[in-house]
Amino acid sequence: MAGSIEQRKSEHIQITLNEKVTGDAITTGFESYAFIHNALPEIDFAEISTETEFLGHACRTPFLISSMTGGTAVAEMINRNLAEAAEERGWALALGSTRALLDSDGHPPSFLMRKYAPSVPIIANIGAVQFNYGYGTDECRRIVELTEADMLVLHLNSIQEVIQDGGDTNFKNLLMKIETLCAGLGVPVGVKEVGWGIDGDTARRLTEAGIAFVDVAGAGGTSWSQVEKFRSKDPVRRAAAETFSDWGIPTADSIRMVRGEIGGRPLVASGGMRTGLDGAKALALGADFVGFGRSILKEATQSAEDVLESMAVREMELRMAMFGVGASSLRELKDTRRFVRKER
Repeated sequence: MAGSIEQRKSEHIQITLNEKVTGDAITTGFESYAFIHNALPEIDFAEISTETEFLGHACRTPFLISSMTGGTAVAEMINRNLAEAAEERGWALALGSTRALLDSDGHPPSFLMRKYAPSVPIIANIGAVQFNYGYGTDECRRIVELTEADMLVLHLNSIQEVIQDGGDTNFKNLLMKIETLCAGLGVPVGVKEVGWGIDGDTARRLTEAGIAFVDVAGAGGTSWSQVEKFRSKDPVRRAAAETFSDWGIPTADSIRMVRGEIGGRPLVASGGMRTGLDGAKALALGADFVGFGRSILKEATQSAEDVLESMAVREMELRMAMFGVGASSLRELKDTRRFVRKER
């Protein structure tokens, strides 16, 4: 089993880097929105602040590294580059699925990043469906302890599991198990999709169960049915995956759906985030944090310095968007009236 997990994780990295894993007829939806330029912003660019907080943790930016990988030797190198860069730039760091961490052959060092990122929030990660396959609060607590994580996020990946050879597809009665975890774990528990988005009703039910934050992980970026299509040996699954390449709720729409349903809980926007301008639009739509994944994965395979440069570009783009509308803080960006839906 462990060997199959490590092989799967390695294949995921290679496929995501080298194959077309996005849909053809679906986008994030951010192209439908625009900022109205302010030619006289009346602020000093040097004084623009992107500081914020995430569930009590002070953060220098509203950006985080989305859950991507772990469980292999190459993943250890990738995660170390990401962790070192996150520490230097002040980004939150979400780990890839940590189920392999509990397996002695699942390359545990690939998840142990606290020594490289001692001051930023670290978010451990496990699939919610595993609660129907023998995992529970004790296992999640062990994961949090081993990773020294500040919080745990449960990923929801139903469509991926259907296409994945040997996938775990029993998603029955998970909400009550999520509620039990939230009540007993001792650190905040969030939930995220993996590229198909979350609707408002689902987000509301999850927060009523005790979920502390929601990561919409909407459509328009990586489609994990496409990723699994390249791995599958089953021609039926491969054909079905192609049909569902454009499935999901675009990230921009998912943000709007969720924002009004979760009160003041943090909302993370991920799913096809490529630039700091995308991030600025997500924040103006109602997000509190913005997650970048595949768009920085290539840099993470090279060096921490390459990741740092990529991060610096996205931060500059965010600050430029704020300057362009005259917003000196994230609060002012979120409240700006210079953000409109384009006329069709």
